[in-house]
Amino acid sequence: MTKVQLNQKEQHYADTREEAEEIISAAKENDNLQMHKITEKYNKYGQYFLIDLTYAYQTPKEVMESRPQNDNVPEGQMSMDDHEGIEYSVDKNGGVSISDGQLELVK
Repeated sequence: MTKVQLNQKEQHYADTREEAEEIISAAKENDNLQMHKITEKYNKYGQYFLIDLTYAYQTPKEVMESRPQNDNVPEGQMSMDDHEGIEYSVDKNGGVSISDGQLELVK
């Protein structure tokens, strides 16, 4: 299973509003920027700004619809995409039966 980054949150610090706006303008160059916010804060040392950035790279739907990568399948073996599966039927008692010839090993 591969890991796919769906979103990322960043928080930056700036001493002046101009610096905060420069950080925002640099972040806007990334097409994946979804949200940005500048928060003005105060403490005993004075005023400062916190910049919150949120990036969204893919939605879970896009990840699930994308074709899985089969780079790790050794040569001579089948991947999960190479066959249609096994046909089976379930009777009223919950028993499962498989058609003849489906459990043969392929060499």
